[in-house]
Amino acid sequence: MTDLRWDCAAKALVCLVALLATTASADETRHADVVIYGSTPGGFCAAIAAAREGASVILLEPTDHVGGLNTGGLSFSDSNQTVRSSVMGLFDEWHRRIEEDYAARGIELPYKVSEKNHAKWTYEPHVAMRVTRQMLDEAKVTLLTKRYLRSVTKDGTAIISLVTSDGTFTGKVFIDASYEGDLLAAAGVSWTIGREGRDEFGESLAGKQYPKRTMTIDGFDAQGSPLPMITTTDAGPTESGDRNVMTYSFRLCLTADPDNKVPMPTPANYDPARFEVVRRYLETGRNVRFDLYPLPGDKFDGNNAIAGQFSLGLVGGGKDWCEADEAGRKAIWEAHKQYTLEFFHFLTTDPAVPEEIKKKYIDLGLCKDEFAAYGHFSPALYVREGRRMRGMYVLSENDITKKPTKPDPIVVSSFPIDSHDCQRVAHKEGGVVNEGTIFPVRVKGTRHGYAYHVPYRSVLPKPEECTNLLVPVALSCTHVGISSIRVEPTWMILGQSAGIAAALAAEEESTVQGLSYSLLRERLLAQDQVLELPANVPSKPIAGTIDVKSLSGVVLDDADATLAGRWDRSTNFRPHVGQGYLFSGEPDVQQNGDGTASATFRFKAPRSGRYRLLMAYSPHESRATRVPVVVTSGPHRKELTVDQAKPLPAGEAFRQVATVELDGDAETAVTISNAETKGFVILDALRFVLVK
Repeated sequence: MTDLRWDCAAKALVCLVALLATTASADETRHADVVIYGSTPGGFCAAIAAAREGASVILLEPTDHVGGLNTGGLSFSDSNQTVRSSVMGLFDEWHRRIEEDYAARGIELPYKVSEKNHAKWTYEPHVAMRVTRQMLDEAKVTLLTKRYLRSVTKDGTAIISLVTSDGTFTGKVFIDASYEGDLLAAAGVSWTIGREGRDEFGESLAGKQYPKRTMTIDGFDAQGSPLPMITTTDAGPTESGDRNVMTYSFRLCLTADPDNKVPMPTPANYDPARFEVVRRYLETGRNVRFDLYPLPGDKFDGNNAIAGQFSLGLVGGGKDWCEADEAGRKAIWEAHKQYTLEFFHFLTTDPAVPEEIKKKYIDLGLCKDEFAAYGHFSPALYVREGRRMRGMYVLSENDITKKPTKPDPIVVSSFPIDSHDCQRVAHKEGGVVNEGTIFPVRVKGTRHGYAYHVPYRSVLPKPEECTNLLVPVALSCTHVGISSIRVEPTWMILGQSAGIAAALAAEEESTVQGLSYSLLRERLLAQDQVLELPANVPSKPIAGTIDVKSLSGVVLDDADATLAGRWDRSTNFRPHVGQGYLFSGEPDVQQNGDGTASATFRFKAPRSGRYRLLMAYSPHESRATRVPVVVTSGPHRKELTVDQAKPLPAGEAFRQVATVELDGDAETAVTISNAETKGFVILDALRFVLVK
């Protein structure tokens, strides 16, 4: 009996010692060559890249979700709008492994990663998560979640340790891979947030950009009292900046498959009055929607509709996110989820929503096989823009459009300058419009954007502020700059380059600013990064205008047309013919165009015969897909419709839309109108080229 009691006591003592040892180890400081804060796409790629260089790596994630938006619902890679041959390295490997994951299960995807075309690369979130975890495990990265940053310890300009909600971590080199720039701010590195004024960096797209349109709408004032119906007209762009950021939203993984569908939760405390302004907006004939991108597994990626007055994005709801504490961010996250559920509920149940809109969404629900630990709702809020470091080099619009070549490139970026809405403001009369979206103000060197270098200096703090920190996500750039950089493909290759630089700096015992660029370049190329600007995209930007005299055939610029109805002028899409182009309509109007806007060209053909009719326009999903064109010439008449959402041939400013007969002895008239159109009708130029 005594032996038994002693045996029990001994076992209890052993358990107590083990418990104490476990508790003590949790409080110990952990060390690695490279410590990364934030498991965003830039973060996990930085971790894998650094580990492959032989560095020991700790990857800290403040939440319990790993992978940021890449595994959190964003399942349609925007790399189709980039020069894919320049987006290689870990981004390309990650997609190849996703393709292999499907192939191993006998599923053929509707694209091939080896083909660098402009197909849409899509995948399911749980597959993206599986591949991400596998790559981190294979690289032997120490991944720790629920480590929220509390403070930073520095010795002079060097970070010594990070104190988190669960443990302290020391390292030789640190990487801030958070969307928000939390580590750089805690380390005392200079940063900014919001939009610069137009004069600060000489950017034509800076300041507050208005879509220049007239809108009739009403709603409620701050006290909840109804406002009278009014008409507002935008004043156009203003020069000043502010602290507003692009709208945040969720990327929803949805399905209509009854075997895999979980009903969208009904929002608690839903108040229909909150959407009265949306009802009145619908009454004006405009559309309310969010975008749906088809995914494997009969699913959809639901995304905020850019330039939509009302969509999944809670405009203005994220402006306090970056500077909020952990509890504050949780409250903002919940507010965005509440709005998302309410907006979906409104779209699918409210009598004011037209049936054609309602039918698009009413059969959709969340996916049973996605995000089970989070009630199948995405755990990741889409932080499109947070703090931006003010580092050694501030990348701006001019670096994208005018000076694309840099002596110290670590990435070739090519996504168009493209900002979601930053603010919704109520005018004195009560009208509600969006303010600050660059859309449709969007610069393009080709239809897929300019290709330009992101220099190493853009991920480096000023040396007097910090000498062992790299910032690949909240990097040093302007608001216009981040509007091009902000997509996950670019952040992934930026993260990979930063991880390689961190590992080299740790090995060389160098400051990040003092690291030899030639050594860094060698290792970047060894890990399949692309540093040369692609040959099929000019190293110098395409000129903003195409001289009419440089074109063959009969060329009719928009300036040659006789106009009727409302047309607005723009120079924002480039290249364009002459001194700009005209547009009519809006992208989110659900009623057909009424035909009041028309443009007529009159000329005499040099000789009778068959001519190829080519049209210059700026293709985009917001363009009208059935633009009416009527050509009359003597006894000949041809009616056709042009899909202006259809891309132009690569490297071309015109697309052939028809072959027509022209009478050289009679006047030829060409009329383009907005009759029964939906979206923008673009009027740039026409060409008639004789068929030999």
